[in-house]
Amino acid sequence: MRMSWRNKLPKPNITTKPLPLTKNPNPSEKTLSPLRQNPNSIQKPSSKTLIPLPTISLSLTSQQHLFQFLKSHLNPSSFSPQDLLHFLKNKLHHNPRFTQFDLQIFKWASEVDSFRHDHSTYEWMIRTLAITDRFDDLQFVIEGMISNPCPCSNDGIFSCPRIENIFRFAINSYSRVGRLDDALIAFDKMRKSIDGKPNVILYNILISGFVRFRKHGKALELYNQMAKDRVKPDVFTFNILISSYCRNSMFESALGMFREMRRVKGCSPNVVTFNTLMRGLMRERKFEEGIGIAYEMLELGCGFSVATCEILLDGLIREGRVVEACNLFIEFSRKGVVPNGFDCIHLVEALCGQGKVEAALEVVNELWGRENFPSVVACTTLIEGLKNSGKIDDAFELMKRMLKEGIVPDSVTYNCLIQALCDVGRSTDADRLRVLASSKGLDPDSATYNILVSGFSIEGKRKEGEILVDEMLDKGFIPDIATYNRLMEGLSNGKKFLLHKRNVIGG
Repeated sequence: MRMSWRNKLPKPNITTKPLPLTKNPNPSEKTLSPLRQNPNSIQKPSSKTLIPLPTISLSLTSQQHLFQFLKSHLNPSSFSPQDLLHFLKNKLHHNPRFTQFDLQIFKWASEVDSFRHDHSTYEWMIRTLAITDRFDDLQFVIEGMISNPCPCSNDGIFSCPRIENIFRFAINSYSRVGRLDDALIAFDKMRKSIDGKPNVILYNILISGFVRFRKHGKALELYNQMAKDRVKPDVFTFNILISSYCRNSMFESALGMFREMRRVKGCSPNVVTFNTLMRGLMRERKFEEGIGIAYEMLELGCGFSVATCEILLDGLIREGRVVEACNLFIEFSRKGVVPNGFDCIHLVEALCGQGKVEAALEVVNELWGRENFPSVVACTTLIEGLKNSGKIDDAFELMKRMLKEGIVPDSVTYNCLIQALCDVGRSTDADRLRVLASSKGLDPDSATYNILVSGFSIEGKRKEGEILVDEMLDKGFIPDIATYNRLMEGLSNGKKFLLHKRNVIGG
């Protein structure tokens, strides 16, 4: 005689119930859930008794309420896999009281005589369990999928076309958290369940998992298994293994794998392959070999990426070979292989740090000449280096070029350059820079005006200074009449303003 759907629905899994936060000091007294207590009797928790977390209250949900919720959204006498999937996805999953019972509902449905899970319900359940890290339950559902195949498999004669993708998600999830033995078990079950050979992507997922968790030997075993299974490795397979060799400082083996990769028909190395080799070689201070890899990239027609330039140049810079990095960059730039988006900031910083500001300026000009605009940080770093080296003209021209291209510097660099121009008697140029910067959205502040007024005062340009003082007054940069009088007195007396300059700067 057939059991009713209510009797078949299992009770909530008690193993999922969290442990109590504290032990009951008196076992004879029962501790009630906060949901069952009188709300008026709940008191502020003391240091000895803590109110259970919401997860504890959820595990005490009445089974009768779950029955009612199920009846209201699913016809227990007749439902299809699509009906169950809709219930799980759109009803149960979004209910905070019942979402934890998704696996119990899934198991109950599998015991209903008129119902049979298909790939859609298996896939949803496996994905949900994997995403929520319920890997012990995941193994149970995989076993159920194998023993009760999807109806579209024609009762086991052919495999379901979705089963490999379902296994792929499960294997990837196992590999992500380091449960590699479970991943291998699932992979083996998948091989026996599908028609034909596994996709190379499945092997790559497993090999990547072994490499990530420092199991280089296991990764190689699986690579060798691919040959036995007559599954052709792709560029991703080789990239993963080359990276693993480099991480283990096995560079000869990495180069051997690289040569083997080139022997495989239709499997050409890509930019990731070259970058991986280059990074490993530069990290081990094998600079000549690393540079050789870069030239080999160009010979094979593989373009540089931003990461390629960063790996190559930063490796040389860290070793103190800054001039060599500069020359290499210039060479590659003139060959037109430096990609757009590459920022030369590290190279500019290193050159300026060694006092080679002319070379740093050449780097920025070279980048700019290829319509690959340098970053604002690279430009301001170079301006600071030029200013400190006394090359005010170059700093001034670079700042104008920045502003015309819409690269707006920070106010500190901007004011420091204006101060440097005023110090060498070029207050008019400094004021032109202020006007240009204002047109690009960099409004002058109180310090900018004070520097310019002081410069005009020293140069005896009273008229230009008075115009700026009036602007300061309009912008509220002059706090009182005494400050205003000092500014005007400085413009009248020229160098005498220097006595008051310290009091005026900053407004």
